Amino acid sequence: MTLSSIRQDWLRRPVPEMLAGAVATFALIPEVIAFAAAAGVDPQVGLFASFIIGIVIAFAGGRPAMISAAAGSVALVAAPLVHAHGLPFLLAAGVLAGAIQIVFGLCRLGVLMRFVSKSVRTGFVNALAILIFAAQVPQIIGGGWIAYAVLAAGLALIYLVPRVTTAVPSPLICILVLTAGAIWLHLPVKTVADLGRLPSALPLFAWPAVPLSLDTLRIIAGPALAIAMVGLLESLMTASVVDDLTGTPSSKNRECTGLGLANIVASLFGGIAGCGMIGQTVSNVKYGGRGRLSTLFAGAFLLILMVALKPWVSQVPVAALVAIMIMVSVDTFDWSSLRTLIAHPKVSSVVMMATVLVTVASSNLALGVTVGVILSGVFFAFKVASLLRVETETDAAKSRLTYRVSGQVFFASADIFVDAFAIADAAGMGVQIDVSQAHFWDVTAVAALDKVVERFKAHAVAVEVIGINAASSTLMERLERQRPFGII
Repeated sequence: MTLSSIRQDWLRRPVPEMLAGAVATFALIPEVIAFAAAAGVDPQVGLFASFIIGIVIAFAGGRPAMISAAAGSVALVAAPLVHAHGLPFLLAAGVLAGAIQIVFGLCRLGVLMRFVSKSVRTGFVNALAILIFAAQVPQIIGGGWIAYAVLAAGLALIYLVPRVTTAVPSPLICILVLTAGAIWLHLPVKTVADLGRLPSALPLFAWPAVPLSLDTLRIIAGPALAIAMVGLLESLMTASVVDDLTGTPSSKNRECTGLGLANIVASLFGGIAGCGMIGQTVSNVKYGGRGRLSTLFAGAFLLILMVALKPWVSQVPVAALVAIMIMVSVDTFDWSSLRTLIAHPKVSSVVMMATVLVTVASSNLALGVTVGVILSGVFFAFKVASLLRVETETDAAKSRLTYRVSGQVFFASADIFVDAFAIADAAGMGVQIDVSQAHFWDVTAVAALDKVVERFKAHAVAVEVIGINAASSTLMERLERQRPFGII
């Protein structure tokens, strides 16, 4: 690590960095408590995890300015394990999940993010924005007109204060003004204290109270793998979004190992495993977070709020936090994607919409992204397959029929390739197959060419294949040693 990188990550604009981190902290509180409830654990388990993950990832992560904490996608995976076996087994699964994530990073598998298309990333962002907004509805419904008035006042402060000053992020002003107003006017509104039991002391280091046996490993192996994969997917997706927002690169492999280390430490201190939080990350970046200091302060400030300032934080109106989360959801959503739905290729729009619909319907970001990636791959395969061309040329003088093949021959285009050759057209003639403008990618493609050659030979038609490029020839020779083909 060079002196310039240290200055860039830690010492550049410290006050704006810390203020941006503070905004992200307040945006974390309601979501972390809600996610803890979804996982079936006390709020303090999620809060412990969040400030530990935030502090560790600030040093070990590969994407400066990214906020990581206890997340809903991980909570959904963790809930069945908690309900069946209890919190200690969840903590043990968190340790194992962290180890898997470290191995994933050390094996440099972060490169797999290259297979996630822009359409999938846009769908991921939009779906998460919708889920963030939907999660706020239960917090405010039933609170009466006073709760709605506080929410409206919070949104007004968030969006109007920047027109007067940007020295302090408007969400922080929203929190301070509405909390002071609610206390002074004795407003009957739900507060943070009503969301669940908050931490009363610092977390303690302890190994999960589970027996060290094969039975324990059998119980936690499946959930740990699921937690690891879901956490990696969401973190790497969030890192890619920050890359786009800031125009700067990040180390995806380091982010994998950093997240794994953070989850191990969090689990050993009694916290649930977590991952990148895109809504809070977008909020952090919007208000000036660019380096590791904003990430560190988000975790450290959460610790200060939950322990040292607990009596004050307990009185923060939930409506004020809902206002911040609505702002986060609005900022997270890619509004330009609505305008480009018609302008973009239909396939890209279908992938984006499918990612959104599956994610929102299932409340599972990993499932939505997986569907989007699969659709992208299928559509790409069909697109490339449709570019395959087989043209014929007849030389009556030489009594020869030449097929000129151009394009990519692989599993999706192999049948198109085979169907392009008609045995009847070659009756009484010799056949030459020119593949100098084609490439054979896999065993299905080689088998397709072999099928064509064997069909001609079976009808006593002399056939010659010319123009096989070096890469295709190497593949064919390797396969020839395993199973004889009639091509070479």
